[in-house]
Amino acid sequence: MSKKAIIVVDIQNDYFPGGKFELKGVEAAASHAARVIDHARENGDLVVHVRHDSLSDDAPFFVQGTHGVQIHESVRNLPDEVLIVKHFMNPFRETRLKAHLDEHGVTDVVVVGNMSHMCIDAVTRSSDDFGYATTVIHDACATRDLSFDGVDVPAHMVHAAFMAALAFGYAKVISTDEYVSV
Repeated sequence: MSKKAIIVVDIQNDYFPGGKFELKGVEAAASHAARVIDHARENGDLVVHVRHDSLSDDAPFFVQGTHGVQIHESVRNLPDEVLIVKHFMNPFRETRLKAHLDEHGVTDVVVVGNMSHMCIDAVTRSSDDFGYATTVIHDACATRDLSFDGVDVPAHMVHAAFMAALAFGYAKVISTDEYVSV
């Protein structure tokens, strides 16, 4: 029998309106993430929250000790849910995330959070590399507009490209409605 964990990545105040690094569609994505978390809690699945703390006091966002670094109220962890603090894009790097999942016998992970093109990509690929059956809830993730080599890429295209890549070889990529209906 599989054992499932929801990994809630970087749904932090600085990504929301008024924060230091606002994402496109972050409020809708957080609302979907909250539904996934509620579904997990109802089913007795492990819920693991991940928070990015910058190591530098002059970082542009996620500065330790600020309101911006805190988990957003829409998805705040319950007292019995572990919070993994990370300092790198990949939540497995130099944290207890893998040990925590393994201690709980987790075989399947479900990923929600921010940003699609950074930490969601990193945790999804690593989860697959570690042998976890991995699912990404695409509408429970958010990102931002990017630019590269003179090309401006709108957030919805950044998100679509990363979800397509993850779906191609790393994870099952589905909507919140699909996930909670199973």
